[in-house]
Amino acid sequence: MGKEGTKFSVRTDLAIETREMVKKEENVEVPGVKVTVEEQKEKEITVTWVEIMNEEGEKQMGKPMGNYITVESPLMKENDVEAHEEIIRTLAKQLVKIKELDEDTVILIVGLGNWNVTPDALGPKVVSKVFVTRHLLSQVPEQIDESVRPISAISPGVMGITGIETSEIIEGVVKKVKPDLVVAIDALASRKASRVNATIQIADTGVHPGSGVGNRRKGLNEETLGVPVIAIGVPTVVDAATLVNDTIDHLIEAMLKEANPNMGFYKMLEDLNEQEKYQLIKEVLNPYVGDLFVTPKEIDSVIDRLAYIISNGINIAFHPGIDLKDINRYTY
Repeated sequence: MGKEGTKFSVRTDLAIETREMVKKEENVEVPGVKVTVEEQKEKEITVTWVEIMNEEGEKQMGKPMGNYITVESPLMKENDVEAHEEIIRTLAKQLVKIKELDEDTVILIVGLGNWNVTPDALGPKVVSKVFVTRHLLSQVPEQIDESVRPISAISPGVMGITGIETSEIIEGVVKKVKPDLVVAIDALASRKASRVNATIQIADTGVHPGSGVGNRRKGLNEETLGVPVIAIGVPTVVDAATLVNDTIDHLIEAMLKEANPNMGFYKMLEDLNEQEKYQLIKEVLNPYVGDLFVTPKEIDSVIDRLAYIISNGINIAFHPGIDLKDINRYTY
């Protein structure tokens, strides 16, 4: 979701993590960035709103100006229906807040990713569960409630399957369908293993397909498509070098408790900044594992749960009057 130029090359698509890294490095709050945190402790849900307000914030964060909302909960990846319903309501509420819509707003949902690769199949799976209505509103309008907006959806696949740039496919569909808003769902990468499959990011700045695994394609945003683009993403993978980096941090912390803090080796490791340490680890790992990404072993079931959460958050947010109790009736 980000763009080139961030001062940190540690792989992450999450604005909340970029802000954490910049703040830690500079030891001050990031200039030009406003952060609001809302915790629902009893429901184990945290919502963080990161707003990049000006060019200084854009330069510091390496991401375009706009709003980035993260909904975090460790229960996203668990088989907990009641917790998922709370997360769905929270997600829907944030989608309504990030973009004001008219009653007749035409929306195009785009499920980015490769349906043949489980960690990258989030977008297509969400599209398969979204309540699409554009055809119903034209063919059987008398049977559709007035609170239902015209929504269409597409999973364009990836260039390795189609031989066509994803952005070219979406541009063609946008020209034909003429939506007022595009919502793109994509799999992302995180720098913290704890956030993998446990965080949903919403951004009003668009998306760069493939950015999560370092395979950046032409962006999908208001500049390229001519209509506003909301991006919804979940980190489903973490860079192997990041995992090793975090492990070394824990190791250094443990060793310093047991050893003399003035010992040269540990002092040298402790004094390395995040960027230096990460680059060192990548250089050591690269000859053995290459550019490796890691995903949890239970990814199959987790992706299904995340698709359920995101699709129903979209259904509730974009169709006024529809609640969770109505979802099964409409999608049966």
